[in-house]
Amino acid sequence: MITRHGYGVVGVVLLIVVMGSALSWYFVEAGAVKFSLIALFVLFLLFTLYFFRDPDRSTPGGANLIIAPADGKVVLVQDVVDTEFVHGDARQVSIFMSPLNVHVNRFPISGTVGYFCYFPGEFLVAFDDKASLRNERTHIGVQNSSQRVLFKQIAGFVARRIVAELQVGDRVAAGQRFGMIKFGSRVDVIMPRSVTVKVGVGDRTVAGETVLAESS
Repeated sequence: MITRHGYGVVGVVLLIVVMGSALSWYFVEAGAVKFSLIALFVLFLLFTLYFFRDPDRSTPGGANLIIAPADGKVVLVQDVVDTEFVHGDARQVSIFMSPLNVHVNRFPISGTVGYFCYFPGEFLVAFDDKASLRNERTHIGVQNSSQRVLFKQIAGFVARRIVAELQVGDRVAAGQRFGMIKFGSRVDVIMPRSVTVKVGVGDRTVAGETVLAESS
């Protein structure tokens, strides 16, 4: 399945591939060159379809679970102090998404969107610690009766487009799709210090399935 956020890009790429292949077929005389060009166009289309894939996921149940909002690799687990939404001692888990990962993002907990803010900024490599403060990003806070979680979509060096279709007051469910970051990026998850983190640096996460932490 392809995410609807990629329909426009896939359409443009498909047009380029059809036109490029047709021009190669009719105007390139050398057979080897002709077929090589067409093969490159087809590979470009296949990569685009692969990038915008959006597989179904099975989200584990449990009101005390905090689920990974992104596919990728855990690059940072640290204690922080949050003054934005969690308000106090917190734990941060950062997930780096390479261009080969599924880039559709999902809510980490069920509850109500209590905070949303967009920050324009730079495009440092997403695994740089400074990216959390300086890159283009969105900050989203979800709360329920037992916990508050802040997570940040952070654009990377290649990424230039963040999609977050939500607004304050929305009722959401853990594992529910809400947007994506295109072409390599990072997601930071800020949770209360009291949670038990279930992942470590180097672990791979699957959005909507991997348990990042468990609250008491």
